[in-house]
Amino acid sequence: MQIRRCPHSFIQFLFISALVIGFEGAASVPVPDSNCYALDNSSRLVDFSSWIGHPFEYDGKEFDLVVRFCKDVETRGQAGYVDFGRFDPLSYFVSGSGQHFDFVQGFYHGDLSNCEHSYDKLGRTAQVNIICGNCVDERCKGGLGCICSVTQDSTCRVTVELAIPCEKPGPRVFKGFTVGLHPRSWELVYNGMTQFGFDNPRREFSFKTEQTHVTLYMTAISSLSTLVGKPIINVSPESGLNVKISGSSLSGNHPTTLSPSTLVLDWNCENSRKTPYEVNVTIPVDGYDPVQFFLTKLCEYNQGAEGGSAKGWAIFGVFSCVSLVAFTLLCCGGFIYKTRVERVRGIDALPGMSLLSALLETLSGSGQSYSRTEEINNAFANEVTWDRSSASSTQSPTQRPSERTYGAI
Repeated sequence: MQIRRCPHSFIQFLFISALVIGFEGAASVPVPDSNCYALDNSSRLVDFSSWIGHPFEYDGKEFDLVVRFCKDVETRGQAGYVDFGRFDPLSYFVSGSGQHFDFVQGFYHGDLSNCEHSYDKLGRTAQVNIICGNCVDERCKGGLGCICSVTQDSTCRVTVELAIPCEKPGPRVFKGFTVGLHPRSWELVYNGMTQFGFDNPRREFSFKTEQTHVTLYMTAISSLSTLVGKPIINVSPESGLNVKISGSSLSGNHPTTLSPSTLVLDWNCENSRKTPYEVNVTIPVDGYDPVQFFLTKLCEYNQGAEGGSAKGWAIFGVFSCVSLVAFTLLCCGGFIYKTRVERVRGIDALPGMSLLSALLETLSGSGQSYSRTEEINNAFANEVTWDRSSASSTQSPTQRPSERTYGAI
């Protein structure tokens, strides 16, 4: 029995098809709706949005402490409530970095009483170390967790160990990766997560019809930049919008912070449409979930084939140059002809001056033109002759018949 082997080209075709289908089915990693999230030690997204505001109480000997998850930390005693910091977008929520706890939350800008000279003048602060599961002594009873211990480092700072059942880790995020519009004005992907407005096709974030070029820049951590692959473009619907991509990201240039790579989209509307066209950009990253975002394009009118407008401007530019050269040659030729053939000097040698002079005389309505040089000389000669004849007539009253009188008025 003879076994037939599949051709190498056919196997390669199946592999590429499966890869493309896998990227199309992969969802983007959108940034969560709240700031109550973190990335674990394996760079997987853990969203704690459902825990926001949940209280955890601790009964101590000197004071009681309450942690409101992703809200604030406060103590309650005979002196009343004392604020030990608030959680805000600038506060950090990070992984435990290999310690016995999994995440760390920072709370700042608490009560300033007797803490005016604390570190960076942040008032009372608190650090909450989160353990996924139960405490070491397994004191937590129930499924919502509890506070394991509270340590008062100073009058202005406390450290809390909190055990909760953590959320299931999500997709693996490529930390430090950024995609934005060039020049740098708007970030589509920040820290490996797609920002709101570009995680799904949205009409309010669409590009206008007249914007035919979009340039994107990409940056990544230098040590991980070699993991970034070439972008893949998918247009929906497939016909009606002509999209061509270029840039250094397609030539294997790895993006870094100091040397970003670019992705240039040239798109033209071949068919107008009420709803915007969707351009799905997928950037594969080796070992991580692919980075994916959507660009939408409005097509209110047809723009024709790509380069139609550029071709029209090129034709107009060539025609303008030819016309300018022809007009210059015509003027030079007319000037040379008048100076060499018609023996005209000065401004009269310029082509069209005779027509311009006649037009100015007609518009002025005076009917008089400027005097030529010969006419000015004749008038001066007549004036001199008349003066001489007047003088001779006063000196000699009698005149000989053969004498001729010049310069009569």
